[in-house]
Amino acid sequence: MQLATARSVCRQLGQALRLKLKQGWSLLRELSGDDAYERYLQHQALHHPDETPLCRHAFFKREQQQKWQGVKRCC
Repeated sequence: MQLATARSVCRQLGQALRLKLKQGWSLLRELSGDDAYERYLQHQALHHPDETPLCRHAFFKREQQQKWQGVKRCC
């Protein structure tokens, strides 16, 4: 009986740990911008369902152009 209880507790701890790691990974991706394309697709589907979304390559190319166009210095 104790062995079954110990296994159950270990299984629950393992599931809780996996959940926390998954949440941490999602947060890290969000903070670093790694999930930008997925968020873009969600936005497109919700707000612009009649438009065809950009492919991943075109999306990142557009983002880089927007980020680096124009003067980006103070002096």
